Amino acid sequence: MNVFYNKEGVGDTLLISLLSENVSELKYEKQNDIVKILDDQSNTLVGYNIFHASKYFQLDNYNGPIDLTEGFLNDINHVLTENGLEALEVDLSPKFVVGFVEEKAKHPNADKLSICLVDVGTEKLQIVCGAPNVDAGQKVVVAKVGAVMPSGLVIKPAELRGVPSKGMICSARELELPNAPQEKGILVLEEHYPVGTEFKF
Repeated sequence: MNVFYNKEGVGDTLLISLLSENVSELKYEKQNDIVKILDDQSNTLVGYNIFHASKYFQLDNYNGPIDLTEGFLNDINHVLTENGLEALEVDLSPKFVVGFVEEKAKHPNADKLSICLVDVGTEKLQIVCGAPNVDAGQKVVVAKVGAVMPSGLVIKPAELRGVPSKGMICSARELELPNAPQEKGILVLEEHYPVGTEFKF
């Protein structure tokens, strides 16, 4: 689940996105100040737009993606249930975590891509990576599916040249870290970072 608020760019509307996959056709159902967004074919819930959001939430300090906390989720669920809609159950686990590259293999259909098996503590993810410096034995920053990059890009499951990829191994530049090198390459972490812990930046 990703939540965005940008009063200047979008207006006084809280945008809630629930699906990581792409959806081709959408349909909309309005309930007071809330628009429920659904996949037209499967009827799967895609998200909500909550209009006049500042009437319901304290949003003075937000401009862009909102770091979702349990308290903010409770506020959203209160607004939804007050308007006759179901409360949301959401995974609030960190989306940027320390990973350990267990294996690296050459991509069969692309010279500049590698297929990596990355331990992120709770699971092992197959991630296709194009960085020239990625290698087995490294500790790295992984943006899991559902993560929102500083650029606004939402990480989704992908298939790169026929190989599934679930997440992204990040560079310092993609994380917009201070003094990030401009040349291509992932951020390799020092050994003391525990695998599976949240990476804060």
